Amino acid sequence: MNKALRNPMTYILFVIPGMLLLFMFFVYPLISSLYYGFTNWNGISDHVKLVGFRNFSKALSDPAFWSSVKNNGYFILFSVFIQVPITIVASLMIANVKKLQGLYKTAIFMPTVMSTAVIGILWGFIYNYDVGLLNKIIVFFGGQPVDWLGSPKTAMLSILITNCWQWAGFYIVMILAAILTIPKELDEAAMIDGATGLQRVRRITMPLIMPVISVVIMLSIAGSMKAADIIIVMTKGGPASSTDVMATYMIKYAITNFKYGYGNALSFIIFIFTMVVTVLYQVLIAKRAERIDY
Repeated sequence: MNKALRNPMTYILFVIPGMLLLFMFFVYPLISSLYYGFTNWNGISDHVKLVGFRNFSKALSDPAFWSSVKNNGYFILFSVFIQVPITIVASLMIANVKKLQGLYKTAIFMPTVMSTAVIGILWGFIYNYDVGLLNKIIVFFGGQPVDWLGSPKTAMLSILITNCWQWAGFYIVMILAAILTIPKELDEAAMIDGATGLQRVRRITMPLIMPVISVVIMLSIAGSMKAADIIIVMTKGGPASSTDVMATYMIKYAITNFKYGYGNALSFIIFIFTMVVTVLYQVLIAKRAERIDY
């Protein structure tokens, strides 16, 4: 057994299946997408003509594409600066609940396991101009109804709130798990020393769960870059493309308009954007979340 473990071939044999899967489901599709990005293929015919960098230059000079990039930026900013703080506060509150903690965790996690289509339709009713719950409340207090999903001014915010509601439970469960693993002795010692609840959160809880918060932020950014399903269900990118993100913009061209070559060029650009955002986050922020032993 020890002789087998000292043989490098043993480790190579274990690595090969994973490398094959990585090549089949990541490397090959990526190379294929890059190749078709240089063509004018419509996705159906046998005629494929190389067009050089025309698709890439067309995308980068299209104001609609940069508008979709801006909307992805809104997703990232809302997730990092609104959604994550809400999940941290909610996690701290649930962690201090003495009774029915399991019920709260289940209730808050429920939207995460629901289909995005169901959530989109559900919130579509809530935002409905005529019979929606939100406008009913506004009218009850003397306000004017708002066309939440029909106005370019409010459609993006409405989707961001819905997306936050759907995924907050998942992040809360992660942060809550980190909080509950902190030894109670640390908190009790701080209480004996006279620390207030806020001081214990700031000096003990937050530093100890920072690695998990860093992962949550990373997942939020990744989720923001691939957001598409909730937008397709609720607005289909409208009104007037005001809620288009890069993924929905790509789908419109690659599938709806039969411009598969252009769509592949867009998908490769999205890949580059995602890599840049991920690397920047890892280099500038994630490394600061130090591992803490206790």
